Amino acid sequence: MAQFTVNPTRLDPYKNFKFRVKWDGRYVAGVSKVSALKRSTKVVEHRDGADPSSSRKSPGRTEYEAITLERGLTHDMGFLQWANKVWNYESGLGSEVSLKDFRKDIIIEVYNEAGQLAVAYKVFRCWPSEVTSMPDLDSNAEAVALESLQLQNEGWERDYEVTEPAEPSFTEPV
Repeated sequence: MAQFTVNPTRLDPYKNFKFRVKWDGRYVAGVSKVSALKRSTKVVEHRDGADPSSSRKSPGRTEYEAITLERGLTHDMGFLQWANKVWNYESGLGSEVSLKDFRKDIIIEVYNEAGQLAVAYKVFRCWPSEVTSMPDLDSNAEAVALESLQLQNEGWERDYEVTEPAEPSFTEPV
């Protein structure tokens, strides 16, 4: 069975280094790393008294792991502004949490090597449970200062409207 239907001669799966993250209809500036999308379903074991000694197994509750976004530290306040909707220290008693809009749906897009949108996932009802606004500082290191945002979510699905793009072929000029 072919892995790619529109580009049947393609052998390699998509790479993990061309991607973008979107929320509120806008791309998030500078995201350099997104953790994996993972879900697990609990196993419920049960048996009837007349069953043999082995248990039957059925699916239980499904849980979705948190997603972590990382990016280089800049003047874009998007991570911190969203995290402040969940807890804002100086906002005053009774208004520390913005219950109206602290949750967002996000979209994670994966692109092929030619820069064409190839795969996308919709992640639902996300909210920041952890923010690293200022990373460890080290005068002996040669590294980018990273900030991160850990997002709890209530599920995700592949966006089936995003289909395999027809990849361009380049030919030598005659």
